[in-house]
Order: sequence, then C-alpha cells, then structure tokens
Amino acid sequence: MQKSVQNVKNSLKFKVAPRSGVLSVKVGVKKFALPLEARMLSNGEYLFLSFAASSELYTVSGKELSPMPSEMDATQAFLALNPGKRRGRRKRESVQMPPELEAALRSLPSGYKLGYGTDGTPKLVRVRSRKKAKS
Repeated sequence: MQKSVQNVKNSLKFKVAPRSGVLSVKVGVKKFALPLEARMLSNGEYLFLSFAASSELYTVSGKELSPMPSEMDATQAFLALNPGKRRGRRKRESVQMPPELEAALRSLPSGYKLGYGTDGTPKLVRVRSRKKAKS
C-alpha cells in the first residue's frame, strides 16, 4: 500500500514525544536554543520534523535536506522512521552449555571456584564464605 507524505506526517506526529531545546540559531558567534517544542525522528535517509503548527518530511542526501513533495510516495520514509510498538518483555532463552565446559566445571573441587591470575591465566580460588551479620 502506498502512503502519501501527508499521511506519513500525520501518523508520525503523535508517535514522537516533543522535546525542547532541539533547535538552535547562531547569531554572530553565539548560539541560542530556540524556545520551541519540536518532534523529531531521523535516520540516515529521512528526517521528520514537526512543530506545534506544522510538520515536514525531508530527504537527506549528502549534507543537504530537501522537503519531500506532498504527491511523492513516502512509504519507505514511514517504514524507516516509524517507531515500533514495544511488546513487553522478551522470553528468556535457556543457555546451552557445551558438554566439555560442563564437565570441566563439574570437576572443580568443592569449596573452590574458577578465577584468573594477574597475567590472565585461570586458577582455582577458594570460595569465600560470608557469615550473616547479627541484628
């Protein structure tokens, strides 16, 4: 399905949180932050910029921004800029340990763990047993 530039601008406008201090202007040698709230999304190819009164969709080519004409197909820009919905937590996958490593860890004597010396060589280190503090 083809999306128009106007449809993409309307769709992206409310999916981005407004931020202040995003834009600045240089006057002489001083730089001033503009007191505007802007909504902005960007990647390497597209930039979406929205103010309270207007919004615009730009293409980035080299070091130039050029506004996309309203009759142009903006499907690629929408797919590139549209933030996906967060879908809760990811399911943890169980870790598969190689059998050689599992056998090596089982062969460690009781009361010891695997540690590393100052030169990076592995060595056995006595496990420190901590006693509970009296309350």
